[in-house]
Amino acid sequence: MFHAGCDIGSMTAKAVIIENSTIIAEAVIPTMIKPAESAEAVMAAALEKASLSIDSLASVTGTGYGSEKIPFADTVISEISCHAAGAFAANPDVRMIIDIGGQDAKAIRIDKEGAVVRYLYNDKCASGTGRFLEIMAEAMDVPIEEMAFMEKKSKEELSISNQCVIFAETEVVSLLNEGKAVPDVIKALHNAMAKRVASLARGVEVESQVVMSGGVARNGGVFRALGEALKVDLKQLDNVNPQVTGAYGAALLGSR
Repeated sequence: MFHAGCDIGSMTAKAVIIENSTIIAEAVIPTMIKPAESAEAVMAAALEKASLSIDSLASVTGTGYGSEKIPFADTVISEISCHAAGAFAANPDVRMIIDIGGQDAKAIRIDKEGAVVRYLYNDKCASGTGRFLEIMAEAMDVPIEEMAFMEKKSKEELSISNQCVIFAETEVVSLLNEGKAVPDVIKALHNAMAKRVASLARGVEVESQVVMSGGVARNGGVFRALGEALKVDLKQLDNVNPQVTGAYGAALLGSR
């Protein structure tokens, strides 16, 4: 049987279709103004890739901030549970998941069975979220998808001291006006963001087996910086796009 998960986030909408726990199709699109429209569009894209109709699905499970607005969801499950389930299915030895989304960051600790033991999340401040990177990319006039690549050209160690997004943006502009190189500033931003998220993670006790989920996990600069900040060998998810971890977990939980 086929099962689907639909994750409507603040910046992107994700859909995953599985068969026997294996992903057979996935889709990611920018979130639209109305969550229901985002859900319809992203699910249609995933179904097209799988050559299926929505009537072919045995279950559809929603998650994410817009989950209550998904018109075709059979049930809704929290992002915490879905990211834990998706990450554990991909990497059974994982004991902590750090999810950096568009407007929040979560640190989730799980046991050897994959059950959530403890979690903390920050959704009160953009610092430590995808929105932070988006604002900084706009301030530097750099495409956000190129930030990790540009960081590799960094030659000077700089630091961003402000945690507040508004003051951090001012600090970035000041550094650029001083003639500091863009790659150096980008690396400093990645390090500052990672320190903020690492502080959150320490609140639930950092485990040795840590993976990163969410769209920001695709940014190699943040991935590097977070591993260094946590002082762990941060792991990539095996054979799962980190951006669809929540949707994958939703599909898995719905299938059970």
